[in-house]
Order: sequence, then C-alpha cells, then structure tokens
Amino acid sequence: MVSATEPPATELETFLPQDGSAIKDGALTGKYKVQVVPARDVEATGQTGDKGFDPFKERDNPNPTTNCDTLTHLLKACLGTGMLSMPFAFKSAGLVLGIFLTIFVGFICTYCAYVYIECAHKLYHRTRKSTMSFPEVAQCAFTNGPPWARPYAKTVRVIIDLSLFVSYFGTCTVYSVIIAQNINQVIAVHMGEGLAERGMIAILLVPFVLLSWVPNLKYLAPVSMVANAFMVVGLGITFYYFVMNMHPPSEVHMVTETVSTLPAFFSISIFAIEAIGVVMPLENNMKTPQQFIGICGVMNQGMSAVTLIYIVIGFMGYAAYRDETKENIITNLNPEDILAQVVKVLIALAVYCTFGLQFYVCLEIAWNNIKERFLKKPQIANYLLRTGLAMAAVLVAVAVPKIMPFVGLIGALCFSILGLIMPPIVELIVRWDEGFGRGYWLIVKTILVASFGLVVLLFGTYTAILDIFK
Repeated sequence: MVSATEPPATELETFLPQDGSAIKDGALTGKYKVQVVPARDVEATGQTGDKGFDPFKERDNPNPTTNCDTLTHLLKACLGTGMLSMPFAFKSAGLVLGIFLTIFVGFICTYCAYVYIECAHKLYHRTRKSTMSFPEVAQCAFTNGPPWARPYAKTVRVIIDLSLFVSYFGTCTVYSVIIAQNINQVIAVHMGEGLAERGMIAILLVPFVLLSWVPNLKYLAPVSMVANAFMVVGLGITFYYFVMNMHPPSEVHMVTETVSTLPAFFSISIFAIEAIGVVMPLENNMKTPQQFIGICGVMNQGMSAVTLIYIVIGFMGYAAYRDETKENIITNLNPEDILAQVVKVLIALAVYCTFGLQFYVCLEIAWNNIKERFLKKPQIANYLLRTGLAMAAVLVAVAVPKIMPFVGLIGALCFSILGLIMPPIVELIVRWDEGFGRGYWLIVKTILVASFGLVVLLFGTYTAILDIFK
C-alpha cells in the first residue's frame, strides 16, 4: 500500500502497476513490478469471498484519481505512435471496410478489457485483496479456478510476463525506426542526401542508453509533458496536410482488392487500439473503481473516443495520400515544406521522450527475473541490464529497419495473447462455478473471441515474419 506520507504519484507513474516499493540507488526494487502473488499466498486467503468485505473501501490510496483523470490517462495510453500507422492500415483494408473493421477491433478490444476488469472485481472478494496487477488477475483466476486449471497458474504468469516484455521491447524498437526516418528526411533536405537508414538508427544508440540510465520515472514526468505537447502540435499540423491533400473518396479503394492485406490491418489496428496493459493500473488508482466499467463507464467512454480518433486519422490519411500512403504517415509529408520539417522533428522528439515509459516496463520484467542473482552489487547489475536492453532495442532495429513488421508482430503475437485470448479464458475460469448460461453461451463466447485472437496471432505473425525477411 502507499504510505500516507508518500508524495502523490506523477502522471507518468500511473501507467504502471505499483506495489509501494521504491527505486534505490538507481536500481529497481519493485515499485513498478509486473508480477503476481505466489499461489500459496492466494490459497492462504481462501477461495471463497466475504460478503462483508469491500475491496474498494480497503484501498489505502491517499491520492486516488478521479474519473476525469483516469479518462485522460486512458486516452494518453491509447493514443500513441500506433496512430501514425492507421492510414496504412486503411490502405490495407480500403476506405469503407477500414471504418467497419476499426469499429469491430475497437469493440472486441474494449469488450475483452471490460470482462477482465469484471473478473478482477470478483477475485477481489474471493481472495480478499483490494488491488491486483494484470498478471496477478490471471494467476489468481487459475489458482482459485477448477482443479484442472490450477496447475497452469504459474505457466499463465510466465506467458503474460513474456508477452508484456516482448510487446514493450518491440515498441522501443519501433520508436528507434520512427525517430530515424523522421530525422533523416530533414537531414536530406538540408544536406542534399540523408544518412544510410541503418547508420541513422545506430546513431540513436547513445541517446537511448543515456535515457535508459534515468534512475526513476518521476524524473521523466516533465519530459513526458513536453512529449505530449510536441505530439499535439505535430498532429495538428499533420491534420492540416491531410485536409490540404484530400482527394475525393471515389479516387481510393472502398474495399481492399485482396484479402492477403487484411492480416496487416488487424495487426496494426490491434497494436494501435489495444490498451489491456494499462487497465489494471488505472483501475487500481481510481477513487471510484466501480465506475471504470458499465455502459457509460470510464473505459467505454475512453475506448469509444479512441476508436473514433483512429477512424478519422486512418480515413483522412489514406484519402489524402491514397496508394502512396506509407507505413509512417509522417514520412508522406513533403520534406521541402518548413511546416513538414517541424512536424517530423516534433514527432521524433515526442517519440524519443516517450521511450522512457515503454523501456521501464520491459526493464522491470527483466530485472525482477534476475535481481536475486545480484544481491551483492544490484546497482551495477541494474545499470548493465539497462544498457544492454537499450542497445538490444537499437541493434534489432538496425538489423531490420522497418516499422510494419515490428508493429504487425507485436500486435499479432503479443497483444492478441494479452488482449484477445487471455481475457475470455480468464472469464471462463472465474465463472466456472456460476454456470455457462443458456445454450452454454459462456463457452461459445469464449471460443469465438479466443479463436479470433488465435487467427490474428497465427496469420498476423506469419505475415509479419515474411515481411521481416523480405
């Protein structure tokens, strides 16, 4: 729990699970752990709920977030660099089909996050816990579920931790490619020729390593505010270019001419819209967590707005640049224009400033798995790990300097597991003793949603891997 004397969490800190510990001497000691409670601890609390136990009143959070604050954090978590690829996603699906498929993806992602929060609320009562992290909900569900599910509790934790690590590490890799592309286009205008793409990415090695050495997320809070300002200004100017270059809808494809491009659409849109990793931290910090879900709950409001924004960006970007739409829509802007150069620099700086948040999540997961081996010199080991991860993210981008393969791979492989496959399975296990509904509706629903996630995983991953090795 958070001490009453502890200063309020910064805006940046609210995106990560918190367990009340801190970072000392530059080494992570667990404040942002993506972890679960051991099964024996869960079993010790009992598997039946206490009707007199109110988990929300038991929370010791002196600085809870209001519904408005939570909505703001949710929007900021969802509206990331994925929006830069939505026009390309619409190019892969077609102008009209892209609208309907984006609504479908937004609905499925929101529904899965919704049922996951519902399951967490049930588990609060069963385990007498007032908060849980994302992986803890899944492990508690399996630990307290039917006998056949209990042996898989630890395996589920490993799968979730690994998926979280790969998704955030892959996002760091995507960031390095986006920054390099934007800056390189500006350099080419002023020097006559840009640097080699891989060379430009390699130059980012030192800035990324330096940013990874920041010992505490609270020092990145001002940087995050600057990044938000840069992103807002950059996107505002980008919309100006969309409007100025808009073509009649009749000049673009309404529906894709080949279904082979649809896996790319689903991978990109899931990568952009999916926010399953932040829903538990946000819910844990709310003053009124019951209002996070519901027909007019905070999550439905936020995800509806996110889906609408992505539809507008995808529609306008594809209508403006048609078949010339690129993977990173910012690279479509005419580099000769001063405004376009400003946008490219602002977006590059905003993405660089956001790198710290994404990096700290994968750092957290990796450090939690090895810190017991370095009890004598944890600070040295921690900084070596920081350096190694930052270098690895850049070197992977140097090896494969493409955005779409990584975006597709993260969306198809990681977010399909976290956001589409795991939630319905967890719901089935949590509600196992409550009955499956008329016509075994719960089982049918679980099969349908999980099957969709599995199809996205298989075909999206296959397509992304082919693109990587092209």
